[in-house]
Amino acid sequence: MSRGNFPTFGASKTGTFVSTLKNYNLPPFILEKIAADCKSDLVRKGRIEERLQSMNDSALELLHKVFVDCHEDSAGTYANYRFFAYISSMFHKCEILLNEKIPGSSGKVYKVPIAVKNNGMYIAVGFNKSSGGPTTKREAIKFYEMVDDIKKGEHGNQLSEGVFGSSVGFDGEALVTLEKLSTTRKKDPQNKIDFKTASFQDRIYSVTKC
Repeated sequence: MSRGNFPTFGASKTGTFVSTLKNYNLPPFILEKIAADCKSDLVRKGRIEERLQSMNDSALELLHKVFVDCHEDSAGTYANYRFFAYISSMFHKCEILLNEKIPGSSGKVYKVPIAVKNNGMYIAVGFNKSSGGPTTKREAIKFYEMVDDIKKGEHGNQLSEGVFGSSVGFDGEALVTLEKLSTTRKKDPQNKIDFKTASFQDRIYSVTKC
């Protein structure tokens, strides 16, 4: 299959990329997104190794930068890709949707970076802060209010998890506030939502349930 008009790294480097990347959690939608970004071919089905081998050198290099070297970019795209892949690993056999528009009970429509559906119903939503200073109390409240509004809307009946990811950490007030807000709703089983924070540090995610 053609690799397109891209400079090649040579068979050995390409083979090394493939042999390394095949051991990582690379959900199909991530492969498809990066293939599109890099104007790469991508076989529709097959083992992960076969799908990787069908991609051009630019796509393989980008995958390696994002998931193996854990590089950052100014737009925060690499961090978001890692967060999306992590969320996917938490919800096996569920439908993963990016930049999903979901209305809340207030009538406001939220553009949610990543949402998870099971049997056609939203069960989780996630947001990732990829750059700037640590996540603040204000940002934690804004995330909580978004999830709460969606939960109360007609599309949120089955919504049970909200995951706030960050590559820049959380300040103390943000964590305490989100925990307090989360605790207040646990008395009502029908209104319960598990809020979690996911910090990406030292190339791994550390998740805390609020």
